[in-house]
This record gives sequence, structure tokens and C-alpha cells, in this order.
Amino acid sequence: MSELSSRAEKADAYDPLAAKRDLFDLDDGVIYLDGNSLGALPRHVPARVADVLNRQWGRQRIRGWTEEGWWDAPQRIGDRIAPLIGAAPGHVVVGDSTSVNVFRAVISALRMTPGRNEILVDATTFPTDGYVAASAARLAGATIRPVEPKNVPNELDGDTAVVLLNHVDYRTGRLHDMGALTAAAHAAGARVVWDLSHSAGALPVDITGHEVDFAVGCTYKYLNGGPGAPAFFAVRPDLLPGLDQPLGGWCSHRDPFAMEPDYVAAEGIAKARAGTPEIVSLLTLDASLDVWDDVDLWLLRAKSLALTEFFVDCVAELAPAAKSVTPTGEDRGSQVSLSCVDAERVMTELIARGVVGDHRPPDLLRFGFTPLYTRFADALRAAEILGEILA
Repeated sequence: MSELSSRAEKADAYDPLAAKRDLFDLDDGVIYLDGNSLGALPRHVPARVADVLNRQWGRQRIRGWTEEGWWDAPQRIGDRIAPLIGAAPGHVVVGDSTSVNVFRAVISALRMTPGRNEILVDATTFPTDGYVAASAARLAGATIRPVEPKNVPNELDGDTAVVLLNHVDYRTGRLHDMGALTAAAHAAGARVVWDLSHSAGALPVDITGHEVDFAVGCTYKYLNGGPGAPAFFAVRPDLLPGLDQPLGGWCSHRDPFAMEPDYVAAEGIAKARAGTPEIVSLLTLDASLDVWDDVDLWLLRAKSLALTEFFVDCVAELAPAAKSVTPTGEDRGSQVSLSCVDAERVMTELIARGVVGDHRPPDLLRFGFTPLYTRFADALRAAEILGEILA
């Protein structure tokens, strides 16, 4: 047995999260390393969704809003996500998409910083965040300036209203320092919006401890909520009373069923809602979150770091033509990105041989390691196949 095989066998044998893998519907012979794009299906979810369709919608119909708690689902499911991102209960709502919630957060933050006119946006951000921030700036008459996250403290000035940052760089997997960057923004009198799409469910997040103003994120990646699952929106507790979000609809009205002509915002996190919630996808997400009920996020993080480090070691020995561009240690999220020649063709061949990752132009192979169901043996086998292709 090789040294790498021995390490993988030992790590899998002593993995405290190993039993979680059996909760997911995974294919034999396929190594799924794309959970940072779409999480795997928990096995119990189809039956729960069938109940939503057949019994709740099919038989109860309109009574589902009250008898099955559909109306309160955005807040109730938000409370299930809250501990996964370090949020206070009652300060997370689920609904709409990440893009919509980025817009909502940026405009809300601008309204909380009167007299300031500039939005700093992560220059390495996932593209949609930049697009949405630019649209928000045009509508609000603000300016927008891309900056590297590490340079944010030096780029802040008296006109900076909002800083929009991704917690993990979607291309390289770099984990940014939430505490330091949030503190710098606050010291300059600005609000900060964090996109947690590539960290929620991958590592411990503490938006309360770091006094994050707004946090958004999708639920279909590491949280396994299903394709297009609704996103979350979190608001710092002391900011919630003054929240003036731009998409107030009837579901965020103080008394929705009074059908009043004038808008009066609801109390609490309900004021962050907009229109009718996406019940089928919301309840699919609700079922998927069951797999998190007893997960220690620090054990999750320890396994994530060990898995990604092991994969980098395997690649260095077995596929040296591919070079990691992902930071080491605590500066890493839960992915490894490799630079190699003809990366798109290489990823196509990897997928054809049962190793599912993704490609980001021009030269990156991207592998997301989801600690709830990825094994060390999977990391080793993926590196072996990559080495065979590159050779």
C-alpha cells in the first residue's frame, strides 16, 4: 500500500462525519467534487417533497398556508439556517435568489448611510454580485468601484457607503478575513454586505460575532437545498428596526390580509420579505436541512481542511502538471482550484471518467469538497485519474 493510500484509509476510518455519507443519494463509481456548485440530494428528501405535492398541495390546497405553516416558512427555515452562519434567531429570512437579496441588501445599506455615495465591490466577486451592485448604483445615483478584498482597508474613505464582499473567492477558493474587513468598513462609517454562498455549510461562519450588517447566500451548494433553491438574507439585530428594504411587498406588510393601499412594514425579519414564497422549493430546502441537525461545524471545518490538504498532496505527487492556486491552511475555503494547460478538455475527460468537478476559464479546474459526503479515498482516486489524463 502506498503512503497516500495508507493516509486515505486511516483518515476515512477515523472520520467522525463518515456516517453522514449514507444520508445522500450518490452514484457508485462517481466521485462528486462539485458540491460547491450543486449539493447532492439527501435520500429522504423525495418522500418529503412527494408529501408536499400529493398531500399538502393535492389534498389540503389553500389550507396549507395555515395548517402546514406555509406562510411562516421563510422565517422558520431562516431560523434553521441561522446557526449555520452564526446569526441570531429571528434575523434570517429565506426567499428569492441570491441576486435579488444582494440588490435588497445593497440598497438597504445605502439607505442607512445618507450623505455617502460609493459602493466598493469585490473585484474578484462572482459576476452576478458585481452586475447587481452596478444596477443598484445606477438606480440609487451612487458610484461603484471594484477593489481587491485585501485592499479594502486602504480604499475606504468618507464617501464609502457600502462594501460588498464574497466570503470565499469562487475561482481560487481563498477565504477572506470577515472580522478584519468588517471592522475596517465600520471604522470608516460604512456598512458591509457579505455573500456567503461558498462558505455557508462548508465552514463555521460567525456573522453575529463579527457584527456583519447584511449577509446573503444561496442554499443549493453546500446546504444541498436543490437546484435553484431560495436564498437567505440576514440582517444584524440592531439594524432590523431601521431596515428600509427596496422590495417591500404584501408579504412584508404589517397586515398583509388587510389589503391596505399604503405600505407599512411588518415588525421583525418579516419586513425583509417581498412576494409570495416559493413553497415547493422552500419545503424541499427545509427537508434537506435535516442532515445538519447534529453536525458540529468545527468538525466539519477540520475535515474540510484535512481533505483539501490531502488532495493537494495527492496532486503534487500524482499529477504535478496541475498546480494549486488555492491558499493553504485557514486561508482556504472548502475547494481546491488547479491551474493546468487545456483545462476545459481535461475537466471534460475527468467527468467522462467519473470525477465531477468544473472548469473556470481560462485555465482552472475547480473541485469542491463537501465534508458531509466526500471521502479521503475519493480525493486520492480523483488525483490518480487526473494524473493519468495529464500524462
